[in-house]
Amino acid sequence: MNLRCAIIDDEPLALGLLESYVRKTPSLELCGRYSSAIQAMQALSEQPVDLLFLDIQMPELSGLEFSRMIPESTRIVFTTAFGQYALDGYKVNALHYLLKPISYNDFMEAVNKAIQWFELRRKAEGNNQPAVSSPAVINDYIYVKSDYKLVQIELDKILYIEGLKDYIKIHIEDNPRPILSLVSMKAMEEKLPADRFIRVHRSFIVQKQKIKMIDKGRIVFGKEYIPISDSYKQELQIYVNEHII
Repeated sequence: MNLRCAIIDDEPLALGLLESYVRKTPSLELCGRYSSAIQAMQALSEQPVDLLFLDIQMPELSGLEFSRMIPESTRIVFTTAFGQYALDGYKVNALHYLLKPISYNDFMEAVNKAIQWFELRRKAEGNNQPAVSSPAVINDYIYVKSDYKLVQIELDKILYIEGLKDYIKIHIEDNPRPILSLVSMKAMEEKLPADRFIRVHRSFIVQKQKIKMIDKGRIVFGKEYIPISDSYKQELQIYVNEHII
């Protein structure tokens, strides 16, 4: 798979280094190199690329600001000399994060991750499944993006999903730490099988067969209590009534 890419960096040495890396990588086609986001804005809006190597700290328009202006089909690899920007890169759904000075091995790790992402998306689209930028349901598992990785989660293992503004937490059986992903609750709800999952609150989706106890209008998962809001109570009650002896 060949990916069309561009580079934006206001440091001439960093720009030249990344260009040299791109030119010696057979799977990449360099479509443009720019010393500022302003300079790249028109070109990339008219001819979007698959992959963008984007510096975060730049005058006039930062990489983080520019990343919110490009098409969703363009995947971003952030480059910066400051590690504290990693979380900010995650918030804008960056594919990878490279800390300067960038070695060719680190560069290729980002390229390989991009290739895997596009190949997975192509397969999903070929199977009439949604791209993995939102959760992709394939058979009995889903793929979600977490910490710059695509993580496979078995549907049978999901207890509930918790919404946290722009993020979700996927709580899994026998896993003390939930999986964090930059996905909206609406997107997750649309991708999950409706016959297996039910929304019980603006911030919670639960797996029906995992509901073992309901206490005072709350679903109990161990020490956690999931609220049931009035707007979703009727649908849950219908499901419970179908199984009451």
